[in-house]
Amino acid sequence: MQLKNVSILVVDDDPDVLTAVRLLLNTEVREVVTEKNPEQLPSLLSAKTFDLILLDMNFKSAINNGNEGFFWLSKIKAMTPESKVIMITAYGDIDLAIQSLKNGAADFVVKPWHNEKLLKTIAEALDKKEKPKAKAVDHSQGISSELIGRSDVMQDIFYKISRVAPTDANILILGENGTGKDLIAKAIHQQSLRAEKPFVKVDIGSLTEGLFESELFGHKKGAYTDAKEDRTGRFEAADTGTLFLDEIGNISLTQQAKLLTVLQNRQVIKIGSNDAVPVDIRLICATNVPLSELASDERFRKDLIYRINTVEIMVPPLRKRGKDVLLLARHFSKVYTDKYFKSAMDFEEAAMDKLLQYPFPGNVRELQYTIERAVIMAEGPVLKHSDLVFSPMENATVMANEDLSLKSLEKNAILQVIERNKGNITWAAKELGITRNALYRRLNKYDI
Repeated sequence: MQLKNVSILVVDDDPDVLTAVRLLLNTEVREVVTEKNPEQLPSLLSAKTFDLILLDMNFKSAINNGNEGFFWLSKIKAMTPESKVIMITAYGDIDLAIQSLKNGAADFVVKPWHNEKLLKTIAEALDKKEKPKAKAVDHSQGISSELIGRSDVMQDIFYKISRVAPTDANILILGENGTGKDLIAKAIHQQSLRAEKPFVKVDIGSLTEGLFESELFGHKKGAYTDAKEDRTGRFEAADTGTLFLDEIGNISLTQQAKLLTVLQNRQVIKIGSNDAVPVDIRLICATNVPLSELASDERFRKDLIYRINTVEIMVPPLRKRGKDVLLLARHFSKVYTDKYFKSAMDFEEAAMDKLLQYPFPGNVRELQYTIERAVIMAEGPVLKHSDLVFSPMENATVMANEDLSLKSLEKNAILQVIERNKGNITWAAKELGITRNALYRRLNKYDI
């Protein structure tokens, strides 16, 4: 559809947004109508049909939960189902905007936007043919040969990847060690417009202060004692492609400042040089540090968090993925029977029960090593309960956590009973069913 023949309605309670969009579209489309109050939508849509509607996600509500956007989106689709709707959202509401796509929106734009990007999004939405929901992309197994899952939490991640991958939005991947954050980064790159360009991974958390600049930004020959030749940094190596910075939560404040400067300027200066080299990268970062802890001013710069976290993807631990454990176990079984030239193996029911009951503190990585060992040691075509031996290191972690939990429960119980008996040790011991001496030992043990 030609933009010159299009009628567009813009609904946003920010007058600056309405003015900016009207000035941009006035010369591009046939008609632009702006409206601050979404309550006027029914009368506007009754009076005429718009080819496309730009709709804000949040209006006057004190809580930006997106409910207003969802409500008015449903009204629009009910009154004029042929109208395309593009949601307007802030970067922090992207999860809500992605949900709106499931509810019938054609696309979303993040403010502040580049005018060229907005025009392109409008043109693509108008040219997009409606697809029946039954023909939506099927992620029942996964989105790559390695990133596999049928659980609801993984399906949500796969859907989010399919939406954000074609954009150049910076991604922050959060999750425990061993959950597959690097596989998600690769999947985003493979589904992006940069898929044929370099994918460069850096374990940034392992870089010392001395290596940080040289590794990321490069150096010139003679810049320091061991600089015997020019070195291309990882930013330059990833030019036109994707740069994946793993374990970013472990870098120092000094390193953060240097990284922020490069991300803001989109250019690097090699050690020993004064020339700025422009770089065009799509940035993906990952960390096992919880976002609440990462946001501490003493640990991580908030301006850097905003820079790297346009879209956030939270990867669930394996213990929260239900029967994905069995799906992954069968996948790894095939990988390692092929690798070690063994016949295909199945799992006995007791073995499957054991896999489902174990909490996997080491997540998918621990499961992978467990299945590899089982395949190597198994004596027949069926993997048995006894073939599955979990990591002693991870088991120690589980036992330590359980021990800490039990100690915490006992200490709290003692405190509550003593308080209930107003500090009388004899009465407290009697209620607890132990002797006074036994209670005194526990008071010393827990430093009460």
